[in-house]
Amino acid sequence: MIDPDIRIKFEQQAEMLANRAKKRFKHLRKRFAKQNISVFRLYDWDIPEIRAVVDWYDGHLVIGEYMRRQSVPQWLPIMGEAVARALDVPPEHLHLKKRYAGKQDGKRYERIGYTDQKIVVSEREFEFYVNPGDYVDTGLFSDHRDTRQTVREMAQGRDFLNLYCYTATFSCYAAKGGARSTLSVDRSETAVKWARENMDLNGIPRQNNALIHADTFDFLRRARRREQRFDLAVVDPPSYSTTQSRNDAFDIVEDHPRLLADTLALMKKGGIIFFSTNHQDFYPRMEDLDIAGLEEITHSTIPEDYVRKTNRQPIHRCWRISV
Repeated sequence: MIDPDIRIKFEQQAEMLANRAKKRFKHLRKRFAKQNISVFRLYDWDIPEIRAVVDWYDGHLVIGEYMRRQSVPQWLPIMGEAVARALDVPPEHLHLKKRYAGKQDGKRYERIGYTDQKIVVSEREFEFYVNPGDYVDTGLFSDHRDTRQTVREMAQGRDFLNLYCYTATFSCYAAKGGARSTLSVDRSETAVKWARENMDLNGIPRQNNALIHADTFDFLRRARRREQRFDLAVVDPPSYSTTQSRNDAFDIVEDHPRLLADTLALMKKGGIIFFSTNHQDFYPRMEDLDIAGLEEITHSTIPEDYVRKTNRQPIHRCWRISV
């Protein structure tokens, strides 16, 4: 049970959130429909007391709560029901998630459901499978849709490397952009299978578009020994990860110089690396890398629906590294 006064407060917040999401939906729906984009953000903690994020997935709603110690279990369902009602979304298309910050970030990769139900969503002329219910992340990071377009525009005739590829959406863009080859690496077998489904869905041939199930650092060591070389790469690692079998831990704040140095060892002269992170307290340490140029391009990679209205850090940061 919840105290009646608290419920009234929550219901007032829910009405505010629903009104904000509905207004935003009306503003964005038509312009994104013209671009054939069916996944976009409606709300991201714009009101200080409403610690929620609301995403539209082609008729499905994914609503998350930024968790804290004071979080109350009843809060998120009340928010979700109000937004779904305002946008005429049936209960079976409402997906509620708890989002954790800090080193609890590992929780985002844990499975929270077992429906195994994927839906197909569109992003420009691409289609991707997403699973809105079984994980905190759905299989598509829509905040990088413009970065993917940049990669596509640069991919012609290049050998493309995608580290921490997840469901290989960047690789799909690179392949359609005329890449000579793509190679995508992820340590999750589930992600690699999902990536193959995305490539098949978009008609990308298996020849010259390889998917590798491996730890990134293991792959980098093997690739260097084999003298594999690339001239375009995306490196978008998780903030934290652990490899239980070896008790290895990865922390992007501490380990990104090593990761980038090992990636640079595989790059051809004149190549480009796009490096990104969504770590909210990230401090770059790239001054010792042997590179030709470094430019932070965060602003140009964040679509309008992901621009945060408050003084919070951007949803991700991104750099272009010239080899």
